[in-house]
Amino acid sequence: MTVYLKQLILLLATGLLTCTAAQAQTVPTIKFDQLQELRQAPHDTLYVVNFWATWCKPCIKEMPYFEAANAKYKDQPVRVILVSMDAVQDKEKRVLPFVQKRKLQSRLYLLDEPDGNTWIDRIEPKWSGAIPATMFFNNKRGQYEFIEREISEKELQELITKYKP
Repeated sequence: MTVYLKQLILLLATGLLTCTAAQAQTVPTIKFDQLQELRQAPHDTLYVVNFWATWCKPCIKEMPYFEAANAKYKDQPVRVILVSMDAVQDKEKRVLPFVQKRKLQSRLYLLDEPDGNTWIDRIEPKWSGAIPATMFFNNKRGQYEFIEREISEKELQELITKYKP
């Protein structure tokens, strides 16, 4: 594992990748193994990981709910992470403009894994690969839930309240 990869994993796990209003939001490109490191992090933090894409209407519809949760729980052990399933070649022309236009503040990543058959079952064996999909987990507390559909703002808030430390 390269030093760069170790540093990125450390940043993912500790939640230090942040954005202020004065700087443009970035969308680092990650591989599945980096996402898996986060999934296995032993911290007492609730992670809310939403898989979405710029071309997915239900994903776009629920995006403001995740942004509101990110703002509401910013000073608590709750981390909202938005993982784009867009193609890597669309990052500059679709993903970044989408993020900037909507002024997204949640932590964002673009997953660079075009063959879902190699990793989707490792995230959730029952996941068909459809999006939107959202994973809630706190590994220290052994909490986990996976939802493969659009969720309402009320449902998102209820799940965060149910699982947050």
